[in-house]
Amino acid sequence: MHCPFCGADDTKVIDSRLVAEGDQVRRRRECVDCKDRFTTYELAELLMPRVIKQDETREPFDEEKLRSGLHRSLEKRPVSVEQIEAALSQIKRYLQSTGEREISSRLIGEKVMEQLRNLDDVAYVRFASVYRSFQDLNEFRAELDRLEEEGSGDKAAE
Repeated sequence: MHCPFCGADDTKVIDSRLVAEGDQVRRRRECVDCKDRFTTYELAELLMPRVIKQDETREPFDEEKLRSGLHRSLEKRPVSVEQIEAALSQIKRYLQSTGEREISSRLIGEKVMEQLRNLDDVAYVRFASVYRSFQDLNEFRAELDRLEEEGSGDKAAE
């Protein structure tokens, strides 16, 4: 690692510790030449699969698009930013763990609905209504009935 102060290419690690729930390593380094200290963060760089859209086009995975969809569904709902970020991390971790180079947008949508269902039933129905293209009130009712049958209808009240 090059020293950001003098440009020397010899630095030594004087302290390391896990941060960000163990997903990163924080390292304190010291330049052997100028003795200045600085901090670096190390994390695994895992490639996200490309997304196969419904029209068979392919595009790079877009984390901001996923975050935006979650935020839109959870707008004005009692769900913290931390919970949203945790859901986003779980979705990304799942996508990386598949080991696939390409993954269908349908599978991503199902994972998003699974996470929303665990967070907030109203947000889940909002997302499902757009994702599954509900055409009328009967489709909404059918989804709400299915939620009630599965016993998750009381999550939104918590």
